[in-house]
Amino acid sequence: MRKSIVLLTLFIFCSSLSMLSCKKKDNASLKLPITINASTKVKSLTPFDSTLVHSFFIKYPALQKYQQETTECYRKRNYQYIWFDTKGLLEVSHLLYNKLNNMEDEGIKAVIPYKEKLDSLFQNATENQKATINDELLLTSFYFFYTHKVLKGIDDKKTAELGWHLPRKKKSYVNYLDSIIANPSLIDKNEKEVLGQYYRLKEVLQKYRKTQKDNSWNPIALDSSTTALKLGDSSQTIAQIRQRLFILEDLSADSKSAIYDDVLAIGILKYQNRNGLLENPIITEKIIASLNVPIEDRIKTITVNMERCRWIDVDVAKAKELIVVNIPSYQLTYFKEGKPVLTSNVVVGKDMNKTVIFSADMRYIVFSPYWNVPKSIIAKEIKPSIAKNPNYLSQHNMEWYNGGIRQKPGPKNSLGLVKFLFPNNNSIYLHDTPSKNLFNEEKRAFSHGCIRVAKPVELANEILKDDKNWTPEKIDAAMHKGKESWYTLKNKIPVYIGYFTAWVDNEGVIHFYDDVYQRDDRLATMLFEE
Repeated sequence: MRKSIVLLTLFIFCSSLSMLSCKKKDNASLKLPITINASTKVKSLTPFDSTLVHSFFIKYPALQKYQQETTECYRKRNYQYIWFDTKGLLEVSHLLYNKLNNMEDEGIKAVIPYKEKLDSLFQNATENQKATINDELLLTSFYFFYTHKVLKGIDDKKTAELGWHLPRKKKSYVNYLDSIIANPSLIDKNEKEVLGQYYRLKEVLQKYRKTQKDNSWNPIALDSSTTALKLGDSSQTIAQIRQRLFILEDLSADSKSAIYDDVLAIGILKYQNRNGLLENPIITEKIIASLNVPIEDRIKTITVNMERCRWIDVDVAKAKELIVVNIPSYQLTYFKEGKPVLTSNVVVGKDMNKTVIFSADMRYIVFSPYWNVPKSIIAKEIKPSIAKNPNYLSQHNMEWYNGGIRQKPGPKNSLGLVKFLFPNNNSIYLHDTPSKNLFNEEKRAFSHGCIRVAKPVELANEILKDDKNWTPEKIDAAMHKGKESWYTLKNKIPVYIGYFTAWVDNEGVIHFYDDVYQRDDRLATMLFEE
């Protein structure tokens, strides 16, 4: 009996706990949706009159270049508000405002029109702030202002004026706004919108600006008692160079020693390597001059190259195979599956015969090629030489052909033993050369526009590596056959010829290159004018 009473008491107690627990769960299930709705549900405002868009841009003419996109944006949304709901400014509005106030972090120095009205809107923001058509359209215009500056860059006509003929990326920033509205945090994650190199440059830009702010970039003066410094020398100049290389992260520590030791020599070689200088441990006036480039100039170089990154289609990096030539670095890189498989020094066009910045698909390899001499070279160089020496053609293994002149295949042919064709209107291609000594020069702008490759044999072998028709032995035989032969590639390979005077490698190390065609200053001027 006693046992039954105990069991009954325990059952009642447990039932009471269960009922209490269920009641709490019921209450929670009732309150939770109310809490969520109160904080997250967006209550749309009544759509506004479409004719007000046109009126707005009459009132704000400095934003008129964004009128077409703004109109398209609201037409697509049936003139619903984007940046406000019934409670006032949405989160995405504040994120946009923050981005506009920090555009300098993106390498942009832009005057924001009507900035005082924008500031007033956010500085005087209150809970349940009433939306106005003027404020709504102002924010949309500023969204396009921001995306054009930071993601798109200067327009196609201006890049063409700079001689940039690589295909520009195509992007609808009207559609991109859909993604931003759906997930506001995407405004901080634009990796899919801009080339990854852009973000590497951006990180380095912050470092250089910090150095500029610290006022630690002091001029270095070469000791007047010498014209060069070598291992073992002692000079206060050595201590200054050591400090500079430490700031630039070419040295991991600054011992402050004024004696030129092995540690400093390693730092010097590293600096030379990433600044397009021939590696030599002797410190010359030329190295001092390079180290003394004002930090403001380095910052400008970084920002103009960030701008160039805005023009590149991010899908380029996804190509199965890709050959990239960077003119200022005088270097070719062959990528497979996004990884570099070959790098080679190159010679590019001299200033009077600039190599064009463009892209095309490589389709053919020509072994033992003829060189069909361009008419301009015939007129300016060969005909005057023939006038002085009637045997000039035979001495250079040349002949008249179809009213022109061509050089026969052979080891002394100006195109060497092989050329790589990517048909284009610029008559530019990659090729071998008998003038191998030029690849040892620091500055390698010597050609008439085409690109001479230091490793043509390696390039041919890498391109044909997976082609069963070829072996290294067959490639070598075709190169030395003395008879021209064409081979059509099974897969076309995109070739991009670009122009970057600053580039950050995979280790986060920045490389600076000579502005061989003097294009940075002009681009910087265009950016300022924008």
